[in-house]
Amino acid sequence: MATPGVFFKSITELNRMLVNREVSSRELTEAYLARMEALGPKYNALAALTRKSALDRAKAVDDDLKRKRYRGPLQGIPFGAKDLLAYPGYPTTWGAKPFAGQTFDTKAAAIENLEGKGAVLVAKLAMVELAGAGGYEYAAASLTGPGRNPWNTEHWSGGSSSGSGSAVAAGLVPYALGSETWGSILTPSAFCGVTGLRPTYGYVSRYGAMPLSWTMDKIGPICRSAEDCGLVLQALAGGDSRDRGSAGKSFYYGPQYVGALSRLTVGYNPVDFEQWAEPSTRPAFAAALEALKSLGPRFEVVELPRFPYSGVASTVIDAEGASVFEPLIRDGRVDELADRFQIASLRAALDLKSTDYLRAQRIRAKMQSELTPLFRKLDILITPSLLETANRIDRSLHSSPVRRESPSTRGLTDLGAAGNLLGWPALSIPCGFADGLPVGLQLVTRPFNESRILALGGAFQKQTDWHLRQPSAA
Repeated sequence: MATPGVFFKSITELNRMLVNREVSSRELTEAYLARMEALGPKYNALAALTRKSALDRAKAVDDDLKRKRYRGPLQGIPFGAKDLLAYPGYPTTWGAKPFAGQTFDTKAAAIENLEGKGAVLVAKLAMVELAGAGGYEYAAASLTGPGRNPWNTEHWSGGSSSGSGSAVAAGLVPYALGSETWGSILTPSAFCGVTGLRPTYGYVSRYGAMPLSWTMDKIGPICRSAEDCGLVLQALAGGDSRDRGSAGKSFYYGPQYVGALSRLTVGYNPVDFEQWAEPSTRPAFAAALEALKSLGPRFEVVELPRFPYSGVASTVIDAEGASVFEPLIRDGRVDELADRFQIASLRAALDLKSTDYLRAQRIRAKMQSELTPLFRKLDILITPSLLETANRIDRSLHSSPVRRESPSTRGLTDLGAAGNLLGWPALSIPCGFADGLPVGLQLVTRPFNESRILALGGAFQKQTDWHLRQPSAA
């Protein structure tokens, strides 16, 4: 029988237990189903249990394992999926009341790919309504209520993949699928002290996923470690003619082929860690930087060229999101959403001019031409995943932090907007705590070079234990 000790094990450890017949997939699946059912509501992380299909799949996996039919490291291991990914027989609510009863006959390609490797879906996980389309003011902008952080349930787990972040941090699933258009994998990963990978745009098919911004949407894993993220991406990636944004590329997880870390050149800016970051987080970031430097890479101070990164990202997402959700807005169902700010913003987005959208796309192309050369001399860019810890769930996300004198340089603080606009991959790894809440580092690299950030992130995690920490409440 599965014991409580399994809930925070890595994918590799669980796979070893299954192959050695120390536990069956059915036992593992039943244990995670029970844990999710008992604790998922505590964190507002659960959208729907997929009990019947999970147990059926677990039985099939056990039959395969008895016959030594091995399908890879994910075989027989439970996982969760953000509730914007379609799965037949269960609701796909997009986290929003207007779609509470919505079902699909199709299966999202990301789930399809994982199940093809023998993985077992045990739950659809909560999310911010419509993945945050239009923007929102409160963490409660969700059909299931505000995502609660397992490290302190009075604080937010982060959006919009809130349930995925909470579920992995609390040991409700070994890993989960999230999506990111602008921060929705990295934010819950950093806030909840877990490891999240935003893949290169086009690496993972979005077929069967709710669209928000077809030129920026990406699907990726939230896991316990960089190694786990690499194993999951290997199963997720691949071409798909059903997704017009598909890059048609597969991914092989091989950090050993990156070579010596001393051959890597890392770009960073001290101002991000010493001045932009909230004071309480700075000791953790300083220690994390020293740990990274001790691994041998050469560090070089860099700064992003000046562009209106956030403004361009907002314009692209608002315009494309308004197109996607135009029927919802025009027929009045938008008023059923939980967040008043989001309702108003979605309505306003319909009035965006085509000239504004096209101007944003032209600036985006200019960014591409000026930022791409950064990776001619650099292998990785590093900055805080977020400059602060998770905010309280009852606090407006628009409330101003304590006023401090702004640094004279921007450093790499716009890397979140820039990286998403340009489709760059990023890895968020936990690197310490401030005021009892986790903080994380963001590692970014050029498209289709995930192995570099996974290798450096994995080496950092072999030297530190932040990714092994467990919330006491869980």
